[in-house]
Amino acid sequence: MAAENTDLDTIRERAERWLADDPDPAGRAELRAVLDRLPASAPELADRFAGPLTFGTAGLRGPLRAGPNGMNLAVVTQAAAGLVAWLAAQGGTGPLVIGYDARRGSREFAERTAQVATGAGRPALLLPRPLPTPVLAYAVRHLSAVAGVMVTASHNPPQDNGYKVYLGAELGGESGAGAQIVPPADAGIEAAIRAVGPLAQVPLGPAGHVLGDELVAAYVARAVEVVTPGGPRDLTVAYTPLHGVGATVLTAAFTAAGFPVPGVVPDQAEPDPDFPTVSFPNPEEPGAVDRLIALAERTEADLAIANDPDADRCAVAVRESSGWRMLRGDEVGVLLADHLMRRGVRGRYATTIVSSSLLRAMCAARGLPYGETLTGFKWIVRAGDGGEPLVFGYEEALGYCVAPDHVRDKDGITAALTVAELAAGLKAQGRTLSDRLDELAAEFGVHHTDQLSVRVDDLRLIADAMARIRAAIPTSLLGQPVTETQDLLPDADVVILRTATARVVIRPSGTEPKLKAYLEVVEPVTDGDTSAARTRAASAVTALRTEIANALGI
Repeated sequence: MAAENTDLDTIRERAERWLADDPDPAGRAELRAVLDRLPASAPELADRFAGPLTFGTAGLRGPLRAGPNGMNLAVVTQAAAGLVAWLAAQGGTGPLVIGYDARRGSREFAERTAQVATGAGRPALLLPRPLPTPVLAYAVRHLSAVAGVMVTASHNPPQDNGYKVYLGAELGGESGAGAQIVPPADAGIEAAIRAVGPLAQVPLGPAGHVLGDELVAAYVARAVEVVTPGGPRDLTVAYTPLHGVGATVLTAAFTAAGFPVPGVVPDQAEPDPDFPTVSFPNPEEPGAVDRLIALAERTEADLAIANDPDADRCAVAVRESSGWRMLRGDEVGVLLADHLMRRGVRGRYATTIVSSSLLRAMCAARGLPYGETLTGFKWIVRAGDGGEPLVFGYEEALGYCVAPDHVRDKDGITAALTVAELAAGLKAQGRTLSDRLDELAAEFGVHHTDQLSVRVDDLRLIADAMARIRAAIPTSLLGQPVTETQDLLPDADVVILRTATARVVIRPSGTEPKLKAYLEVVEPVTDGDTSAARTRAASAVTALRTEIANALGI
């Protein structure tokens, strides 16, 4: 009991010190209310002070709440001060450009970041309103900024927010201009954040220069360049931004490219930080696109498209004989790659270790350079370093970069435009995206991918499962011997298993409390019947999911 009291006293003292330095009256009141409920609130207080949010390669991300283990004005002030100090130490001279989405606190955090920058004597440029993440990534390059900050938690639940950092060409090099940071920059920024003294001593200036809509117009004008002028444009599209910030930019891009304006799901059209119609604002989650499919059915749409809330991801659904089907990220990725290849776009095509192996096979057959990276667009966009320039990159989690010279990150707007161009061209021939997928399957075999994804409340369960699989690597999968095992520690917490026809990649999610296993089975189409091959492959993946779940003990 004495030890418990000592621990509680220690956390209480830390909380009191935090209160004395927190610049936000609302944050102080929130934390004071937690202290006033002690000892009943001891577990909550301990969680808020379990440790600071770590500034990793994805920046900061966490729940909106007072204390070091949350997103709040104090944490953002410290992060901004550390970032600005690091930029100065590196000799960076350009302005800092800052964007934000429509989540709770996003604008306030963006404006505080600008105040910290100007207080340190660095120009700060603020995007004119809540806008998609790819607009910020574009702005870093377009405005020759030293760095960019995007305040967003992407597709996380409504109680979260986050803070992503991009470097400009001055510090990131040409291939990294407008790309997310990678080591060692992340560690350097983290160290600078920890070196920030009392927040009351961080000088604050004005909230920077608010950019005009000409920036958005410039982004749209460049985005339209991803499609070929004069091509087919007859296409009916149903669309949802999932209560996020994508609708105005996407509809402007479609209009400028000559496509009909997509029909938008009415009760998901406007930004809403509560995301009231979905459990999780992620197109991959069950039920998230139900309203989109209903709209597509009502309007007899040719295609259904969803962005996630910050519009850097793009989901696509197609009508098939059995009804509407959401395409997997791997399917959209290879469709886009194949489309660009057929258009004669030459250069490096890249994806990640957890994506389908079909892109590798396509590149090998067509004599194009291929790149494979760790997960995350911070790595994908650098796949062309030192060799053939990158012309396309994708990850299976609905992220696509179809124009690296425009946005050096995933971009749900340009991906949607490119999908629309492909679908309209096929429609003019009386064909569909599903038909094109069948053609690829006939040529390269059915590459059926799926995921085993487990969300946890206790992160120790993920560590336990990874330890379990490493301690007892399966010797066979689907009745075939495991012919290759890769453990990517210490570079990445990833285990890869391969047989003659199957592959499994197991890793913790980098942005959510999830354990993920990426499953793939390759089934040749030997009899010309792609439907039968797909059925065999789907059945095999179902069995593989069960085997891996048992091996992980989840």
